[in-house]
Amino acid sequence: MAKTLLDKVWEAHTVSELPSGQTQLFIGLHLVHEVTSPQAFQMLGELKLPVLFPDRTVATVDHIIPTHTQTRPFDDEQAETMMREIERNCRSFGIRLYDRASGHQGIVHVIGPEMGLTQPGLTIACGDSHTSTHGAFGSIAFGVGTSQVRDVLASQCLAIKKPRLRRIEVNGTLPAGVYAKDVILHIIRTLGVKGGVGYAYEYAGTVLDRMTMEERMTVCNMSIEGGARCGYVNPDQTTFDYLRGRELAPQGPAFEPAVGWWRSMASEPGAAYDEVTRLDGSGLSPVVTWGINPGQAIGVTERIPDAAAFAADERDVAVDAYEYMGWKPGAPIAGTKVDVAFIGSCTNGRLSDLREAARVARLGTVKPSVKAIVVPGSQAVARQAEAEGLDEVFRTAGFEWRLPGCSMCLAMNPDKLVGRQVCASSSNRNFKGRQGSPSGRTLLMSPAMVAAAALEGAVSDVRVLLGGSA
Repeated sequence: MAKTLLDKVWEAHTVSELPSGQTQLFIGLHLVHEVTSPQAFQMLGELKLPVLFPDRTVATVDHIIPTHTQTRPFDDEQAETMMREIERNCRSFGIRLYDRASGHQGIVHVIGPEMGLTQPGLTIACGDSHTSTHGAFGSIAFGVGTSQVRDVLASQCLAIKKPRLRRIEVNGTLPAGVYAKDVILHIIRTLGVKGGVGYAYEYAGTVLDRMTMEERMTVCNMSIEGGARCGYVNPDQTTFDYLRGRELAPQGPAFEPAVGWWRSMASEPGAAYDEVTRLDGSGLSPVVTWGINPGQAIGVTERIPDAAAFAADERDVAVDAYEYMGWKPGAPIAGTKVDVAFIGSCTNGRLSDLREAARVARLGTVKPSVKAIVVPGSQAVARQAEAEGLDEVFRTAGFEWRLPGCSMCLAMNPDKLVGRQVCASSSNRNFKGRQGSPSGRTLLMSPAMVAAAALEGAVSDVRVLLGGSA
């Protein structure tokens, strides 16, 4: 019987089937950061257990690290404490730590791929919701809680139920000014924020086939926002070309045999899926969220929908969104004034994201009423961007160029909204209070759209700025 990648990876990593109906699943790569790991290490210490396979765990610092200055000790005492804890724990348990001094520090879902740690056919776990990013390589990657971080440290296994599988095909050709971020926001808008509950998503179709690895990472990153347990793209030549020469990928004569195995893990023709969804990418436009979850999204030329347009179980959330955001149904999203523009995060803080945003930034200057910041996803991204002069493009246009970190995505650092500020953000969540202010408002969009909003001082159609038509 033909098998899917999910079937193959699951079978290859199954240790046993548990009485609960869950699988004891071996985790090939465990990624940790400074926020969800201290309690896990503490629990490990209380149980007097070692880290079973320290060479399969890799750590970085990203969530709490400041992006304006990273001089130690940090001004934030809690951030400094978390930093000291991960440094101490990594020394004590023999875990590799990518800190500032390493030259490889960055957001965990950026450095894993760029170092070549993330590879097809792996199971990957991390105490972070957006671990599904790594599925872009044909891995099965889960976000886990702190107690599960402990479990992986102690046993290299997770107790987890195999999800059902939905194949999502996006075909056609994306119009100019439409990006991977628009694709995933459209998918979530179409299927809903609960559409993926109990499922893994397999992304496919001609649009995904033509995407770069960084674009595929953007799509897979937000699988969790659609309720899915994980999301992946089958590995192909684009995947293999990206991994070739990466520091921790197979090297020299070991590379081609690795490619052979990676290729064999892809879903086979005729494999069975629990659900199949087919979408046309040719008619997409830039997408902007208007509400308090990523499914509340519309095309930039559309108007905020009326509650009557939603299913009965979604109407209360829509009404809540109107009240929190201050909208009226029927109002256009274009022209909405923004106070802050944020380019960065594990969703859109990679080099290609910065290049597209810089292409827009060259066309004008940031409105004086807007605070605009650009935060590279890693030290490597920052170095590459600076070598290309992108930092100067942004500075000349009036953006702040920051040091790598999660920054305003979740504001566990000094980068926060204030009061009722509206933020055009390239991040992944627009929940209430997500960006640091209990009343702050977040509009998710592509990095190019964020740059356009910064120049115009309001939500704007980037296609117009780039010389196209809406």
